[in-house]
Amino acid sequence: MAKRSAALRKPKTGGRQAGAPNKAQSPLKDAARVYTLDALRVLVAIMRSRKSLDMARVAAAIAVLDRGHGKPAQMHVGDEGGPIHV
Repeated sequence: MAKRSAALRKPKTGGRQAGAPNKAQSPLKDAARVYTLDALRVLVAIMRSRKSLDMARVAAAIAVLDRGHGKPAQMHVGDEGGPIHV
């Protein structure tokens, strides 16, 4: 099915305003945040345990780093490292 051009599309109606928080997920986020320190302790324990599988230790280490420092920025490049052409 071919996409219609932007000029022919009807404007979007309904839904949240841009930047408005998702109220449906707010209680879930609040409940999950109660366990933040426990979850971090579990991740660190897995990361440090010599009994854990290597892939579990790496996954735990990445999760700890992502939460402490944010996910690293990803470069978006085209063929052979050049710019992306659309």
